[in-house]
Amino acid sequence: MEDHDTGAGAPAVGMSGASSTQSAGSQTARFSRHAGAHQRHADPRHASQRPTGASQADQHGDPPKGKTRKRRKRRRGRKVFARDENGAVPHVAPASVVASQPLQSAPSELEPRPPLQSPRRPPQQELPVFAALDLGTNNCRLLVAVPGRHGQFRVIDAFSRIVRLGEGLTASGRLSQAAMDRAVEALKICGEKLRNRKIRKARLIATEACRSAANGVEFLERVEREAELKLEIIDRQTEARLAVSGCGSLVERDTQGVVLFDIGGGSSEIALIDLTGRRSPRLANHIVSWTSLPVGVVSLAERFGGRTVTRETFAAMVDDVAARLKAFDGRDRLAHVLASPNFHLLGTSGTVTTLAGVHLDLERYDRRRVDGLWMDRDSVDRMIERLIGWDFQQRCANPCIGADRADLVLAGCAILEAIRGVWPSERLRVADRGLREGILSELMADDGVWRGGRS
Repeated sequence: MEDHDTGAGAPAVGMSGASSTQSAGSQTARFSRHAGAHQRHADPRHASQRPTGASQADQHGDPPKGKTRKRRKRRRGRKVFARDENGAVPHVAPASVVASQPLQSAPSELEPRPPLQSPRRPPQQELPVFAALDLGTNNCRLLVAVPGRHGQFRVIDAFSRIVRLGEGLTASGRLSQAAMDRAVEALKICGEKLRNRKIRKARLIATEACRSAANGVEFLERVEREAELKLEIIDRQTEARLAVSGCGSLVERDTQGVVLFDIGGGSSEIALIDLTGRRSPRLANHIVSWTSLPVGVVSLAERFGGRTVTRETFAAMVDDVAARLKAFDGRDRLAHVLASPNFHLLGTSGTVTTLAGVHLDLERYDRRRVDGLWMDRDSVDRMIERLIGWDFQQRCANPCIGADRADLVLAGCAILEAIRGVWPSERLRVADRGLREGILSELMADDGVWRGGRS
């Protein structure tokens, strides 16, 4: 099962754009409207359209005597044509053209009308293309996009695959051969996609698995040789900032405080955002405290087990994460807004998107319905309780979980429960976006593509 992701041409960061197919459809619709207008005028029920001096027999379709050619007219929206005595068709014109002409009792020729032409459009300036790649502990993801309205962009290509690069890392401290092979194969596909486009700027990052593995740097050298991609290992602070940058449009104007969390495969980034003062265009400028827990869904599931999770096992996972959060010195930086109705949690990870999909009872995961969804406290409680009650096979059978996530989703829920314990909130907003969107936003802003009021 592929990871939840936006496909090529799908909107990102609140931006939607018409594809070339849609443009063709709108052009066809314009022609259809012209044709429909001609057809209405051609309706034989209009007296002005009937041949003057025609006999009753003519009106009922019987041919008048002594005529060497006959006319045959079909009703609204159908062809009108003439035949000579030999049955040949001397000229055929589109129904919309013929029907628009007043009928004569004995026409000698049907004169064609020039074909309709769409107005010429001035050539559009080619938009610059940007790319972002995120190689995480569990997933390999790529986004390619062009700028749209100010602060927004439109995705033109995407790729996502679960590679489990960090599989076995907790126990061995090294990336396994099988995990590296899976990742390299996915990165080769990404490399082909990037080489097939004229990319103005790109940023390709690797996170916790490559940060913590003893052979992480060695693996990236192999990636450069085989996939022809040069990835950078980012630190935890940069990872937290990019996650915040990617979710800026989901934080509404009246919000006073947000705890944004990104539950990854090998680590979980948490950023406290204070918006009680004057708001900057960049949400990341309002981070007052952040932390990166060295625990994610893969590492937690490997330590406690992910296939068979009892209530006792689940409680133990929650306690493990809660103990790590207690050591976070800056966790009280939003104490002054926790009780406000304008404070909420914002989750960007496979865990919260999975919960949202289960909550909506989706037959198939749909990013458009999940990204930006609000869930109240009771809804989150019910979904977690529901997942705890399912066995491994039931989790596999759910279309929003599948076999690739069935052994990880409860570990993610345990991390979420620990976060909710420290920062209780009545509302949780779900974001199907994250590091790649943050990278694209920063690349485009730094390049100045939105200066001058681009629309």
